Amino acid sequence: YHCLRFLDRFMTFRFGEKLGNLNDITPDDIVRFLREVMSRKSPYRDRTPPPHLRSLFRFLFWSGKTKRDLASSLPRVATGRASHLSRALPPEEIERLVDAVWAPDAVGRRNYAMLMVLARLGLRAPEVIAIQLDDIDWRAGTITLRHTKGRREDILPLPATTGAAIAAYLEQERPKTRNRAVFVRHHTPRGEPVGPDLVRKAIRQAFSHAGLPYTRSHLLRHTMANRLLAGGASLKEVADVLRHRSLNTTMIYAKLDSRKLTAVA
Repeated sequence: YHCLRFLDRFMTFRFGEKLGNLNDITPDDIVRFLREVMSRKSPYRDRTPPPHLRSLFRFLFWSGKTKRDLASSLPRVATGRASHLSRALPPEEIERLVDAVWAPDAVGRRNYAMLMVLARLGLRAPEVIAIQLDDIDWRAGTITLRHTKGRREDILPLPATTGAAIAAYLEQERPKTRNRAVFVRHHTPRGEPVGPDLVRKAIRQAFSHAGLPYTRSHLLRHTMANRLLAGGASLKEVADVLRHRSLNTTMIYAKLDSRKLTAVA
């Protein structure tokens, strides 16, 4: 979807309403388009425009629609690092958020269990979708996360309250299906794993019902990281729990809030 969206935007930028000769596209056209896309008043942190365009031009060349491979002419775009602290929710708002999604039906119990996993374990939406029935060791109280990239596996402790929410959903509401995914759809196609859009929709609904402003699903991960640091965890421990491949990714949490610094002074 995103690749097609950028294809549409670029072709309109270059040719207008009527598509022209693709061989007339030059590296200068690509640079001008990227400058327009990336030049925003607020910092543009999305790194996807160049890869999307690279995929587009590689396809056009391989399929014989252009004589030149323009993919190699795409520049790298420097995005820089955020200079602000990640927003985090206080504990009482996390409780409001999780409780707001619960309902005594199949969808309510499923979404409640997903929110518990997101809030208590700091998982990403794709990681929630990928959880299989065999990944939960109920006796040991652990959950195994299997990553498609790099074929890595991480074993995390499963908090009792989170495990109880998942168990209640599995025992009372999950439809009978051959699929081994923990979280499945309750509408057509019934019994198939939930998708990332459904997880994000559940998160947005939880924020709406709790009366909290929604920013992005990663807010729950940031909240967990801040909670760990406040509890005395080291940056290395936070990186391990959030499963960051590089410690540099975790370094954003090392920044100090000026108000807290004033209080310390």
